[in-house]
Amino acid sequence: MSEDQDRVGEDIQLERTRARYGLLAVVVSNLAIAGVAAFGVWRLGGDRSVIVGVLTAAFTAVSSMTTAYLGIKAVSNTAKSIASSAAASHQAPAATHPATASAPSAPSPPSTTPPAQRNQ
Repeated sequence: MSEDQDRVGEDIQLERTRARYGLLAVVVSNLAIAGVAAFGVWRLGGDRSVIVGVLTAAFTAVSSMTTAYLGIKAVSNTAKSIASSAAASHQAPAATHPATASAPSAPSPPSTTPPAQRNQ
């Protein structure tokens, strides 16, 4: 049992590390994009149409990067949750209540699968 707890603890720590460094990569990338955009605006010196284009491109890049990270993280968390719940349901032994263990089992319902196709 201790071995399973150690593995779960390692998995949680690994997931925290991945989340921390993934978020750090996104924040650093966003800051780099913002810095390049600010430098571009500063160097253009007043051409408003080009400045609008640079800022629009920077905003698009930052929002795309952030949305992609959050979307991938959400899907990853959902998949991990589904996998762990499926694994837990397969590993958990069927709990039998003493009162139901001695009771006769009910007949199974008739099969709902269609009969096989006949070759004519």
